[in-house]
Amino acid sequence: MNFRILPSLLAADPGRLAEEIVRARDSGADALHIDIMDPHFVPNISYGPDIVVLARRVAPGFHRNVHLMMSRPDLFVEKFAAAGAQTIQIHAEAECGVGETLDAIRRLGVRRGLVVNPETPVEAIFPHLGEIDEALVMTVHPGYGGQKFIEACLPKIERLRERAPGLDIMIDGGANRETIVLAAKAGADMFVAGSHLFGKADMAAEIGELRRRLEAL
Repeated sequence: MNFRILPSLLAADPGRLAEEIVRARDSGADALHIDIMDPHFVPNISYGPDIVVLARRVAPGFHRNVHLMMSRPDLFVEKFAAAGAQTIQIHAEAECGVGETLDAIRRLGVRRGLVVNPETPVEAIFPHLGEIDEALVMTVHPGYGGQKFIEACLPKIERLRERAPGLDIMIDGGANRETIVLAAKAGADMFVAGSHLFGKADMAAEIGELRRRLEAL
């Protein structure tokens, strides 16, 4: 399996974002995960399209995976695509036409992802499997970094992998040396890690250790 590791910019030093993006790229990560939060969908607020513009400018070859934790992502997908998003993920719980929004992302020439929160059955993704390039199973409640991995989400990954053997399946939340192995055994192949990676002085060494543990499976 082609395992991929994505540092989450939400955990980076906010006063050194350009340097942190370059550090993630130079550490051998596969892509940069950028969380965009509105204060209605989650109890927090983060960035706007300009942060994607920054990532494109300082690390143009580093894939930009943009996760819209928004009630109305349909109003913003065009702006984030124009800013340089190469993947846009929206939530199954969003207050918009999910299928129509995924189709709009496709027409913009951007990869499409669909996300489910911990309390949402993974079956919410099933009607859209023909419309997405990847799925994200949240393994914490969205809004804040540094939370504990919710192991009860693992069966959702298993059911999704059984239903869609060729789909890219991502987890986000509580990722560390132990939990990524649990998620990989359940069927995940993409792993978002925030504080676990940005909190390390040597991010490259930690990404290398995560890869060794995944490749040993």
